[in-house]
Amino acid sequence: MEWAKTFDEGMLLKLFISAILGLAIGLERQLKRKPLGLKTSLVISIISCLLTIVSIQSSYSFPSSDLIKIQMDPLRLAAQIVSGIGFLGAGVILRKEDDTITGLTTAAMIWGAAGIGIATGAGFYIEAVAGVILLMISVELLPIFLNKLGFWRKVHAKEISIKLNLKYREEIGEVISEVKKQGLRVDHVHIRDLEDCSLLLELKVTVLNKHTIYDIYRGITEINKIYRTEISG
Repeated sequence: MEWAKTFDEGMLLKLFISAILGLAIGLERQLKRKPLGLKTSLVISIISCLLTIVSIQSSYSFPSSDLIKIQMDPLRLAAQIVSGIGFLGAGVILRKEDDTITGLTTAAMIWGAAGIGIATGAGFYIEAVAGVILLMISVELLPIFLNKLGFWRKVHAKEISIKLNLKYREEIGEVISEVKKQGLRVDHVHIRDLEDCSLLLELKVTVLNKHTIYDIYRGITEINKIYRTEISG
C-alpha cells in the first residue's frame, strides 16, 4: 500500500523520545502542583514532534516533473508551533488582585516542551535530551545550589501584599515602623479612607523566602494599633 512506503520506524522512535522528554517536563510541573501537568506536557511534546515530522516528510512527498516543480520549506509547519503555542502559555499566566504575576515559569516550560518536540521531530535527539537536562538543572538544581551559597535568598525574595485597618491617622507612621521591625522591606504604601472613618493601609513588602505567610501574619497581628489584617502573596 502507498502509505506503507512512507512508514519509517524512525518516526515512532522520534515520537517515543519526545513522549519521554515531555514526561520529564510534565512530571516536574506536576510535582509542584502547577497548571502544566503530565497530560498537557505530553500532548504538547508529542504533537509538536508529530507536526514537525509531517512538515518535513510532506515537503518531499509531492511529485515533481520538468513542467511542475513543487518546493516546500521542510520546517514551515513546525515554525508555526512556536508562535501558536503562545495561547497555552498565556492561559497559565495569572495576575492576582495584588498585581503580582504568577505562572511565568510554567508558561516558559510549555514553550520549552514544544521546542523539545520540534527538536526531536527534526532528528536532533542529543540536543533535545541535553535541552531537557539543562531545563531540569535550571529549574530544580540551580536554585538549591545558589541557596546553599547564600545568593538565592537575596535574589529570590518574594513580594507580599499586606492590608491593615487602622482607626487613627496618627498611627500610620508607627505601624509602618513596627512592620519594618519584623524584617520586612516596605516598597509601596497606599492609604485609603473608609466610610466608617477608619483607614486602610496597603503595603507591598519584600521578604526572604525563609519567612512564611504564617510567620508574617503572627508578627503583624502583635502590633496593637491594628484591628484587622489581610496578607496575600
